[in-house]
Amino acid sequence: MGEQPAMGALRYLAASVPPRMAGAGSTVALPILAVQQMGDVAVGGLLVAASMGPSVLAAPLAGAVLDSTRRPGVWVASACLVTAAAFAATALVGSIPLAAVFVVLALAGAASPFYMGGFSSFVAGAVPDIRRAFAVDALSYNMSAVAGPAVVALIAVFLPAQASLAVLAVSAALGPLALRGLALRPHGRAQGSLWQAVKAGLHRIFSYRPLAVVTASSTFTQLGQGGLAIAAVALSIERAGSPGEGAAVVTAFAVGSLLGALVETARPARGRPHVVMAVGFLATGLLTAAAAIDLGTTWTLAAIGLSGLFTASTSAAMLFLRNLHSPPHLKSQIFTVTAGFRVSASAAGAALAGTATGWGGGATIAAVGVVWVLSAALMAAYPGRDG
Repeated sequence: MGEQPAMGALRYLAASVPPRMAGAGSTVALPILAVQQMGDVAVGGLLVAASMGPSVLAAPLAGAVLDSTRRPGVWVASACLVTAAAFAATALVGSIPLAAVFVVLALAGAASPFYMGGFSSFVAGAVPDIRRAFAVDALSYNMSAVAGPAVVALIAVFLPAQASLAVLAVSAALGPLALRGLALRPHGRAQGSLWQAVKAGLHRIFSYRPLAVVTASSTFTQLGQGGLAIAAVALSIERAGSPGEGAAVVTAFAVGSLLGALVETARPARGRPHVVMAVGFLATGLLTAAAAIDLGTTWTLAAIGLSGLFTASTSAAMLFLRNLHSPPHLKSQIFTVTAGFRVSASAAGAALAGTATGWGGGATIAAVGVVWVLSAALMAAYPGRDG
């Protein structure tokens, strides 16, 4: 890897990680804020929903805007600043009405597709080796998912949740600074209105078989990933009598995912991407299901940690195929919409896991593993001549 590709990867990480980290951290900071300020964790859940829900609805339009603009970097930077302003305002809860907090968080949610899936659609232009480019993007997501909650947890030990929101606001604002050194090349511009572009993008996602299969399989995995934290808590209660070990299980998965992302960035998988997805989903599913076998805490943590190792290679392969099957004039929209599907599936997975905890922790963890195995099975519908 030469100096220029390395610089491109570092600049992309510098621009993409801070706003994504802010979003990941907010899912932890908002419930803590609600408990500290209002004594009601349910309000925290509503705040998180307000900050995430609009992203799914806004994704098609955000993608269409990025596809049609000559200056995508301006839109991505603006979305980062909207998020920063929203988190800064949320830190003032108590001084401003709760209703206003819900409004600004909804605005942040509507802005998030620009620096989540939308940003991913430009990584191939920032990092010359296309396989490594999407490995770098997978690393960006993994770094954000680990660092955001960790920063909030550390701050929460010493300071109130308002401080966490202020730090997350600063993090989101750092994205535009790094964007100055990263030229985002416009895609082939779509003809016609934004509404026509949105319809064309949705038609492509649902009617073009290779893209539809990749989208369905990768979205289905998020039912399992979204349910993992709930299943881990249920398993901890079942085996240890308290929820404490649940955090260790989720951390093991996150650490495994991050290690896998570092390996994937250094040595991107060179197998056929749809095969990498299928094999990786199968491995994650089988190892997660193996954690349901009660052989002690060490076995559980090791199995879950190993299951996380495969998530980066599958994410990179998924992003590669998403890019491969996206026409230039629809690329950002396809990235934002399919990323929105995954966010929705993750939320649904958490809800489903909550209803399944009556089966017992071990059974719920096993069910999470089965979801990944079924996701691997869905990849059998991918046309063998493609990817």
